[in-house]
Amino acid sequence: MSSRARRRERSRLVRAVRLWRTRNPQTFTEKVRYKMLRDHRPLLVTFADKAAVREHVAERIGSAYLPQAFAVLDDPAELLRLELPERYVVKPTHGSGAAIVVSPEAPADAELPPARWSWVYRHVRPEAARRELLVGIAEHWATQLYGQGPNREWAYGRVPPKVIVEEMLEGEGGGIPDDFKFFVFHGRCHHIQVDAGRFEGRTQDFHRPDWEHLPLSGGPPWIDPPRPRPDRLDEMIAVAERLGEGTDFVRVDLYLLPDRIVFGELTSYPAGGDSPFEPASFDAEFGRPWTVPRRYR
Repeated sequence: MSSRARRRERSRLVRAVRLWRTRNPQTFTEKVRYKMLRDHRPLLVTFADKAAVREHVAERIGSAYLPQAFAVLDDPAELLRLELPERYVVKPTHGSGAAIVVSPEAPADAELPPARWSWVYRHVRPEAARRELLVGIAEHWATQLYGQGPNREWAYGRVPPKVIVEEMLEGEGGGIPDDFKFFVFHGRCHHIQVDAGRFEGRTQDFHRPDWEHLPLSGGPPWIDPPRPRPDRLDEMIAVAERLGEGTDFVRVDLYLLPDRIVFGELTSYPAGGDSPFEPASFDAEFGRPWTVPRRYR
């Protein structure tokens, strides 16, 4: 986007029009956009910051739920000097959905993307994760502002750009674990999204907290056969609700490993306010338990 387009996007007139258009939100996507424009509390910056959120999580539910962090780096060049295991993950602290996952289980032909590709998710083997290439990708991340499209994900622009290196989480059989996303409104979980097979055979399913499967599609197909109710679902819901206290809405992402539950991230703006719902009636259903405040304080 050109600097002229950015100025136009952020002009007072454009903001006034968007505030007017979102003044009476009814559906989930409308309420996300309402929140994006109006909720400028520091809490949302903490949620968005991959480094700062760790302290928040530790205070709320304990550090045992956090993935191990090998390093938080102000300068991406420090990646050259780190001693790391053969399995690890490199992520920017000021974005969402971007990560370089390194493990021997990656496809043999997988390669790192060019540094000019911004918010990418790639799984490569250790021999493909040459440090100078990782540094280039991380340095490019540091120059980028995440979520600066039409709806503007305000909080990410306030996060200091750093690089965090964490343990690679392993699910059953050593693969990438399923991603459980809990939609928490006013401290209560109302819906659960489960994403699996991120790198191949991706599936996506939606459930109610009692594990009733919803006839809803967000794009990827449902898993087949259906996933049984997780043994530790009640604990995951309790963890998500504890992390969701104190705000009108947040999506809490958790991973269920064979021996523990691990925190993933807190997301205030799922899909940047453009979450797909098929059928569309679920957009209203997801928005129903969410009462947006007239003013965020």
